[in-house]
Amino acid sequence: MRSPIRWITCTLALAGALAAQTVDRTKAPETPPLPAFKLPPTDETKLPNGLQIVMVRDTRFPLVTVRLAFEAGSRFDPPASRGLSEAVASLLNEGTKKRTSRQIAEESGSIGGAVGASSSADSLMISGSALSENATKLMELVADIARNSTFPIDEVKLYQENRKQSLLEQRSQPEFLAGEKFNEVIFGDNPYAGVSPTPEMIDKLDIPTLTKFRDAYLAPNNAVLIVIGKIPERAALMKLIEQQFGDWQRRDIPATQMAAIPAPHKSITLVDRPGSVQASVHVGRLAVTRVNPDYFPVVVGNTILGGGTSSRLFNDIREKQGFAYSVSSHLAPFKDAGVFDAGMQVRNEVVEPALTSLLGHLSNMAKEPVSASELSNVKNYLSGVFVLRLQSQDGLATQLAAVKTMGLPNDYLEKYTTNIRSTEPDKIQAAARKFIAPDDSAIVVVGDASKIKPALDKLGKVDVVQEK
Repeated sequence: MRSPIRWITCTLALAGALAAQTVDRTKAPETPPLPAFKLPPTDETKLPNGLQIVMVRDTRFPLVTVRLAFEAGSRFDPPASRGLSEAVASLLNEGTKKRTSRQIAEESGSIGGAVGASSSADSLMISGSALSENATKLMELVADIARNSTFPIDEVKLYQENRKQSLLEQRSQPEFLAGEKFNEVIFGDNPYAGVSPTPEMIDKLDIPTLTKFRDAYLAPNNAVLIVIGKIPERAALMKLIEQQFGDWQRRDIPATQMAAIPAPHKSITLVDRPGSVQASVHVGRLAVTRVNPDYFPVVVGNTILGGGTSSRLFNDIREKQGFAYSVSSHLAPFKDAGVFDAGMQVRNEVVEPALTSLLGHLSNMAKEPVSASELSNVKNYLSGVFVLRLQSQDGLATQLAAVKTMGLPNDYLEKYTTNIRSTEPDKIQAAARKFIAPDDSAIVVVGDASKIKPALDKLGKVDVVQEK
């Protein structure tokens, strides 16, 4: 048995040794160097029908993750059918020629996974996962949903009712209205405006309309198939893929004419919402795509400015001045455009000083170089979050699908952290002058015009529009 006296003596000696060490508690511990992301070995090929295939072996877990991504996002919606891509994605797994909605749900659950679809501005993506022993069943389900969906009338009607209810809820939120109007001001008639459908548009959804969109854009020569996980050997996996997708006929993808995006220009738009005690504010302009040389300087600068609870906007406008509970900035890069946006929700009585502070921070990003500590902290944060996201099959599959559908270089993921870490203050300041400074920015505010218009009048001509 250990002697109590000896144990106490050793403990006191250790405590004394630790106390003798000099520890500067005013400085945060140094972050060890983060290794650059290394993409696992990938095997890329293409079927004769044009289907791109990316296979990545990951044997850490007995799982398989699949993405089947198409360039078929909301920007391909006809002007009179906004929300069509979203509707198609939501209804793909609600019934096929072989399976009912319930059968799809039960079969995907029985293989230890799930199958579904979603739509964004640029792409429509079918997602699936399963235990690796069920890879064959998973691939069959994904192929069936992509190729054989029938959009059963009962499911379409249910979707219409649910979508109209969610639209009512969305349009009751001033922040939703502000974001919608902001995108409309920035993009004009271009479909990147992403304006939500009207109830009438939702009511007009029918099986022929849904099927026409599916048949036009969900084609093998407009798709990329990502397969990640504990997958079969290449020959066996290719045989499986060819069985499910090999006889899928390629199609001519419709040429799409999209309205030009207006040049950035200063404007102030006030959406009148009588009785509102808060104002939702958005300030921003056209920015960069991921292939623009200024992309990484804008990413880093935006994160310093408003990318979290350590950002300038949060610490000043929320913490120091108490003007807003939520304030942040964002960069949304699409395939053919990008938008920078800083936003907040503030009480009517502080709209003027809050907006003045916000505009001041946007201007300062262009006038003054960021500090060394800000830059170091944000580089560590962005690099760490990026690498962490790619540790899961789901995260890596989603990023690989984005690389392919958005036309990014094959080494985009591997060079991401290097590009972040090589971004210097002069590059951030130069990019901020072009894309963050408020000189040519649009200001959109949703609130009670009778209460807040005088404050906005001090900034220039205000265009007042009524809430839809």
